[in-house]
Amino acid sequence: MTAKLSCMVSTAVAAVLVIASLRYITDFWLLAFVTSFQLHIAIACILLTGLIFWLTRDAVSAVLLVWSLALAIHAVAMLMEFSTTATAAPGAKPFRLLTFNVLMDNAANADAIADKILESGADAVYLFEAAALQSVLPRLQQTYPHRLGCYEGTPGCDLVMLSKRPLLEGRFHSLSDLRRDRFAIAHVDLDGTELTLAAGHLTKPYFDDYHRDELDEVSEILFRVTGPLILAGDFNSSSIAPDMRAFLSANDLKKATFEPPTWPTEAGRFGIAIDHIFAREPATLMETTRLPDSLGSNHYGLMADFMIGR
Repeated sequence: MTAKLSCMVSTAVAAVLVIASLRYITDFWLLAFVTSFQLHIAIACILLTGLIFWLTRDAVSAVLLVWSLALAIHAVAMLMEFSTTATAAPGAKPFRLLTFNVLMDNAANADAIADKILESGADAVYLFEAAALQSVLPRLQQTYPHRLGCYEGTPGCDLVMLSKRPLLEGRFHSLSDLRRDRFAIAHVDLDGTELTLAAGHLTKPYFDDYHRDELDEVSEILFRVTGPLILAGDFNSSSIAPDMRAFLSANDLKKATFEPPTWPTEAGRFGIAIDHIFAREPATLMETTRLPDSLGSNHYGLMADFMIGR
């Protein structure tokens, strides 16, 4: 009985490991969900194969265990890649950003979300699926008088930038034909330093090649940006996914070493980071933290502190 059960589990684990390892051969969009969860999948396989090896001591389970360990180690290495130095240049200025996908049908928690934003001390706020917050925008405007989105430059209310400082040359882009106005970019004058703020909400990566194509569109926009840059938003994908890694490399972006998991909220700290905050020097990302409460959303919000150099 033990031998038969071990054989069944080993076969299932081997199939999962083959699928998880296909990322090293091809970046096919159907694998997007698997690549984002590589570390979780590898840990589950380690536990299963470790148990089978303890029971059977056979060569097959040993190979599967080593294979699982290799996938886990590489996942951790990829999570650490593109990490911020968190070392500010002399004379750099502090800046705080809050970013949050509030969920479009989350109007019942609008006041609580507004309270959290106002308590944050953030210099700028990115909100996604912001139609739920239309009722509290006037209250937020008292602290953040400058807005891009939610009928300011757009016909609808989805992606919104709020800022304590004027948003200069603010404009929206549609990254694909699936959704309109889901990328915004503007500049703020940070006491003589021009800081570029960019916010994006990308399509889920298992919708054909849209995710990769939208990242390419963002890259084309960012290619024209000089000076310090902050990019954040809901990317619907982990930073270890192949197209995300290529995007970070192409745009010289840095992130927290281990980004706080933001989705699914039910998983808590065992979820994955699909909401991200990136920086390009001379903007230095110092720390990224997760909001302690999801406030009715299916994502956790993030807050980050930066030091902005010239």
